[in-house]
Amino acid sequence: MAAPKVVLLSTYELGRQPFGLASPAAWLRRAGAVVTCLDLAVQRLDEETIRAADLVAFYVPMHTATRLASALVPRVKALNPRAHLSFYGLYAPVNEGYLRSLGAETILGGEFEAGLVSLLTRLSEDTGAPAQAEPVISLARQKFLVPDRSGLEGLSRYASLILNGEKRIVGSTEASRGCKHLCRHCPVVPVYGGQFRIVQREVVLEDIRRQVAAGAEHITFGDPDFFNGIGHSLAIVKAFRDEFPHITYDVTIKIEHLLKHATHLPALRDTGCLFVTSAVESVD
Repeated sequence: MAAPKVVLLSTYELGRQPFGLASPAAWLRRAGAVVTCLDLAVQRLDEETIRAADLVAFYVPMHTATRLASALVPRVKALNPRAHLSFYGLYAPVNEGYLRSLGAETILGGEFEAGLVSLLTRLSEDTGAPAQAEPVISLARQKFLVPDRSGLEGLSRYASLILNGEKRIVGSTEASRGCKHLCRHCPVVPVYGGQFRIVQREVVLEDIRRQVAAGAEHITFGDPDFFNGIGHSLAIVKAFRDEFPHITYDVTIKIEHLLKHATHLPALRDTGCLFVTSAVESVD
């Protein structure tokens, strides 16, 4: 029996090489699939690859990505009407009805890697188009695999850092997903409901190690909030600094956590953090 062919599609990930393609690619390849990752932020849609696919899965981590991905569905369906269509990522479950109306058959949110492997198994074993068996939202604690970034465009194709007039190649990774908080404006809350999940330290460090070998001179941590699990995060950046003393990084931390954990900000500075991104949704 021929190995199933899977296409993972990303449309927008803030100028980063998508963790949301590289991570499930590792899981699906281990399960025996032939996986093609297409990041349409820096690539054209490969029509021949779409025509050959058994499963086309759109990664939708944010609103812009979802709008762009949904606009692609008619073209993908015209190229390959037999392919099973899935949407996965933060914005998949909150737009479930809309995405199913476009033709999506499987919707996966939260910790989606195991769900994609389950879907692959189901499609390989069943005939026809079986109904979704996987939970639309999974918060299961996963033992992550090191992301497989082979086949993705090189880091030089993505957003770079300009520091003192010098251009640096930027890699990215995730040390956690979800969030402890229940902010009413936040799209993380409907999926994670105040919970967060870590990516194991050794997985994060190996992902960084491989990107540095590929030319990364700076790393962006894409966690919704790097201080959700502060012990986990600080252990990672201290190990990061020991191994890569000349590589810098940046993180996202909400203002509440910057105030609460102010005593730990020097640890970020001393381990190579150049800047922190935050957001002000209201002002007191």
